[in-house]
Parts: sequence; structure tokens; C-alpha cells
Amino acid sequence: MELDFDVVDLGPADHPEVGERAPDFTRPLVTDESWADVALSELVAEDDDPTVLVFHSMDGAFPATYAWNEIRDREWHADATVVGLSISTPYAHKRLLEERDLGEAYRLYSDPANGVAEAYGIAVEMDGMAGIAEPRPAVFVLDSDRTIEYAWVATEWPDFPDYDAVEAVIR
Repeated sequence: MELDFDVVDLGPADHPEVGERAPDFTRPLVTDESWADVALSELVAEDDDPTVLVFHSMDGAFPATYAWNEIRDREWHADATVVGLSISTPYAHKRLLEERDLGEAYRLYSDPANGVAEAYGIAVEMDGMAGIAEPRPAVFVLDSDRTIEYAWVATEWPDFPDYDAVEAVIR
């Protein structure tokens, strides 16, 4: 199957860097069974493992599908708390968890207004959709007090993180 799309330059982002503290937020956190408002600080404090915060495009878009298949297949959950975030609704996230067979190992924050991406400096207008923005693809690895140990933010769409580099940090 051949995909036909244009690469879009997203330009620079003003995101938090390694060594800085990741902004806290509270949004609905979707599991395979339910969802509830959970603060990032609460999630990070749950255990001593690093937390991997994965910003992704809307559920159902090929970049989100590809990224979550890769993360699932690499079993990042064995060494870290892995949580995603996009503008998709809790209902769409529940479907993504089921369709990608992410089960209990992964959870997804729902942020339809894109406020978290704005706070992280990674919001981007969706090409050809006036007034609609989503987070650019990004991965932040956080320690137990939300200090950023690794940061990757896309500069073009589609773009994907260096999965090996993320694994080196969490393992």
C-alpha cells in the first residue's frame, strides 16, 4: 500500500527542555475500563519508574496508530509508566486502547481543547482545518518529580521519535 501525503514543516516549538520540570495538568485519563480526571503529578508519583508522556495526533490517524503499535510492540510499559495525550475524546481513546490491544498497560489523556499542548508549547494548527489545533508529535520522559530526562518534539509532519533513544532512557 502506498501512502500519498505531503510532509508539512511545523516550524520551531517552545517546549520544556531536559532538566526543566514538566508542566502539571489535570485531564480525563482513559483506561481500558473507564476514565477519570487525574493530575500528571499524581500519575508520576505513583511509582519510581520513569513516566513517558507521548503526545500524538488524533486517534485513528496513521501516525497515532503507527506510534502506538511501535510502543506496544517494544513493551515500554515493562520499564515505565506510559501515557498518551491527544485531542481525541475519551470515547475515541477507549476505542484506540481496544483496537491497538493496549489493554491495561497504557492509558491516554483526553484534551479536546488542546490546552496541555499549548502549555507545553507544542500546539500546531491542523493543516487545512481552520481553528482546529492538536499537539505536534512529542515524547517527554519524566522522573518522579516531573523533571524532564528526555525530550523529543517533531519539527515536521509526519515524524516519529527515535524509539531506541527513548528505550535507552527508560531502561
